[in-house]
Amino acid sequence: MTLLEYDNTCKYLAENYPDEFAKWLLSSETSDILVIKTELTLEPIRADSVTFLQVANQILHLEFQTLAQSTPPLDFRMLDYYTRLKRQYGCEIVQVVIFLQATTSELVFRQQYTDTNTRHQYRVIRQWEEDPAPLLANPALLPLATLARSDSPRTLLEQVAAGVATIEETTERQNILACAGVLAGLRFKKDLIQQLLREEIMQESVIYQDILQKGEQRGLQQGLQQGEVALILRLLRLRFGDMNPELQEQIRGLSIPQLEELAEALLDFSSQTDLVSYLAAIDSSAI
Repeated sequence: MTLLEYDNTCKYLAENYPDEFAKWLLSSETSDILVIKTELTLEPIRADSVTFLQVANQILHLEFQTLAQSTPPLDFRMLDYYTRLKRQYGCEIVQVVIFLQATTSELVFRQQYTDTNTRHQYRVIRQWEEDPAPLLANPALLPLATLARSDSPRTLLEQVAAGVATIEETTERQNILACAGVLAGLRFKKDLIQQLLREEIMQESVIYQDILQKGEQRGLQQGLQQGEVALILRLLRLRFGDMNPELQEQIRGLSIPQLEELAEALLDFSSQTDLVSYLAAIDSSAI
């Protein structure tokens, strides 16, 4: 499995069972929950691991992370999402980052972005520290239970399998089983997953195939974006020498259409100052 497939699995669960995620994370009993499209109007964002749920008069922003490190850094990204959501919807924003894979990295213990005049806080869940009981009691959250705290991981996986077996509706049972099988791959060996969760049933699930296909498509898009970035950075270094790391990060954060436009525009640049002005114009147009 690729990292995108883990992200797609969590996104599927959150968007198909928003009531259960709101109940788990907000202690909300309402069923009037709207899944908001992940494309904010200002510019494209990473839609693979992000879910926005509108619950009453607040928005629940869920960010699923397999790795602790990301570009741009997660803490800054949370601030960025917050300001965009606040500007567009004007209501209370609750942000929750769920780290899926156990790690000792200090990044998973960071719960705020801090700058000279700014401090922005958000909630962090380290899934491997979570009590499995409420997850095991909720069919929609069974896949996340595979990554929860346990002194006997095998027993936990057996409990997940038993919970999935109690789901009466066939399609839902297959889909939850498929999601559990995908996420369990972050913790368990493939042969144990196949033994307890039965791979042939997982593969019959439509969502299992959809997760794999979307992962391949997004992987291709990321590969194209990275290739564009590498080419542009090489051209800029050839023309202007070593570049400011901050400028490099700005370029890495551009979408494919923005990179294609930059590739044409840089032919007219005479110095790095032109590049700085060009990137500043992109930032100002997003405000």
